[in-house]
Amino acid sequence: MLMRTYTNEFSNGEITVTFTPKKCIHAEKCAKELSSVFRTTVIPWINLDAAKTKHIVRQIKRCPSGALNFCYDKN
Repeated sequence: MLMRTYTNEFSNGEITVTFTPKKCIHAEKCAKELSSVFRTTVIPWINLDAAKTKHIVRQIKRCPSGALNFCYDKN
């Protein structure tokens, strides 16, 4: 049986966000504080077009487990 997998890397042209599921403690801090970007009921669950990059970066820095990370894209 073939399972469909989803990438855990997302980009908006300014930043690339990575998610490491094994690190996640499911505190849902990201979804509670920036639910337009970090959605728990939709795949793909991260929508980087839903907020300004600076707000996304600020929220990622609040991730208690370090499961969310980002890097700035080269222009």
